[in-house]
Amino acid sequence: MNVMLLILILYFLAIIGVGAWSRKRAGSQDGFFVAHRKGTTFLIVGSLVATAIGGSATVGLAGLGFEQGLTGAWWLLVGAIGLLILGFFFAKKVRGFALYTLPELVEKQYGRRVALAASILIVIAWVGIVAGQIVAAGKVLSVLGLASPIMGMAIFTIVFILYAILGGQYSILRTDAIQAGILFVGIFAVLAVALQATGGLTELEASLPPDFLSFPVSAKFGWKALLSFLILVGATYVVGPDMYTRLFCAKDEKTAQKSVFITAFFVFLFAFAIVLIGMAALVLYPEIPAEQAFPQMIKELLPIGLNGVVLAALVAALMSSADTCILSQSVILTEDVIKQFRPLNERKTVLLTRLNIVLLGLVALGLALALKGVISSLLFAYTIFTCGLVVPVIAGFYKDKLRLTWQGALVALIGGGIVGLLGEIPGIDIPLKEDLGLIGFAVSALLLFGVSFLINKRGGGLLDDR
Repeated sequence: MNVMLLILILYFLAIIGVGAWSRKRAGSQDGFFVAHRKGTTFLIVGSLVATAIGGSATVGLAGLGFEQGLTGAWWLLVGAIGLLILGFFFAKKVRGFALYTLPELVEKQYGRRVALAASILIVIAWVGIVAGQIVAAGKVLSVLGLASPIMGMAIFTIVFILYAILGGQYSILRTDAIQAGILFVGIFAVLAVALQATGGLTELEASLPPDFLSFPVSAKFGWKALLSFLILVGATYVVGPDMYTRLFCAKDEKTAQKSVFITAFFVFLFAFAIVLIGMAALVLYPEIPAEQAFPQMIKELLPIGLNGVVLAALVAALMSSADTCILSQSVILTEDVIKQFRPLNERKTVLLTRLNIVLLGLVALGLALALKGVISSLLFAYTIFTCGLVVPVIAGFYKDKLRLTWQGALVALIGGGIVGLLGEIPGIDIPLKEDLGLIGFAVSALLLFGVSFLINKRGGGLLDDR
C-alpha cells in the first residue's frame, strides 16, 4: 500500500477514535456545545490556530504566493491584525457573556428578531467556509494521486462529519490541539525543504519576478485589494462564530484574551512561511495551477514517510477548520433558529444538532462541487458575513452610548448582506460588482447609524425588541 495513503488512513482512524473517546465525556449540551467551559490556554490556542490555518491558509495562501508573491501573505496577516483587535477590545467581553453562540450575543445586544436574522445569515455564509475546506481537500488528495477530486472531497466530508457528531466541541478542542501541532511541524518541514531546493532565500529572490518581493503592495495587489482583505477577511477574526465559540469554551476571561494574543503570533509566522512555499513552488514547478503549489511540494520534494506526515498535517489544517465551522453552524441552526419556534429538551437538542451536522455537511459538499475554488468559496462566505453582521456586532458592544436600535441593526444586517451577496453571485453583471464587498460594508454602517438616528429622532427608539 502507498505509504502516504497508509499514514493518512491511520490519521483518520486516530481522529475518529478521539471523537469516539470523547462521546461520553461530552455528555450534556454544555459539553457538546462548549466543552463544559473548561478550555485551557493550550487547548484554546491549539483550536484557534487549527481553525485559522485551514484551506485558505494552506492551499489557498500558497496559491496566492505562487500567483502574486509576498503580498499574498496579507490573506493571513489581516487575520493576525483582526485577532489583535479582538484580544485588546472584545475577547474578555465575549467570554464574560458565557453563551453558546454569536447570535445569542446579538440577541443580548438587539433582541430576538436581529438574532434570528443573524443566525440565518451565518448558517448560509458558513456553508461557503466549510465548502472551501472540502475543495482544498479534494485538490490535495487528487494531486498526490490518492483519490479523484470528487472522491477525495466525499471521503474528507464523511470523516469530519463523523467525529464532529461523536464528541462535539469536547472532541474538537482536543483534535484541533493535536492537529495544530502536526500542522506546525508539517508546514515548517516543507518550508525548509523548499528553501533548500531553491538554494536559499537569496537564490529564491533572484529566481522570482522582481515584483514578487514587493510589500505591502505590488503591481498585482494594490491598496484597494489590501483594504478589501482587511475588511472582508480580517473582520471575520474580530467577529466570527468560530472565533467566539472558542472564547465561550475558555475557562475564564483571562484565558480567552491570552489565547487570542498567542494565536495572533502563530498566525503571523504561518502567513510568511506558507507564502514562501508558494513562491518556491513557482520557481520549481512553474507549469502547475496555483492552488496545487502546496501539495505538489509534498509530492515531489519530501522523502517517503515524511511526505505522509506532512500530508496528514495538511489534511489536519483543512479538517480542523471544517469541523469547527460545521459545529458552529449546527449549534446556531438548532439553538438560534429551530428552538425559537419549537422548544426542545436537552437530549433532543443534542440529537438535532448532530442531524444538522450531517445536513449542513452534505450541503457544503454540494457547494464545493459547484464552486471548485478555495479562495472563491471562502470569499463568498466572508463577504456575505462581513457586510451583514460585523458592523452591528462591534457597534453593539457600545449600543447604549451610540443609541443604536434593533430596527437599525436589522436593516443593516439585511441590507449589507444583500449587497455583499450580489457581488459574489457568479454569472450576473452588475455595475461596480468587484467593489460590492466594500460597498456592502459601508452600506451596513450607514443603515445601522442612519436608521437608528431616525428612529430615535421620532421618539420610537428601542434598544431591543424583547
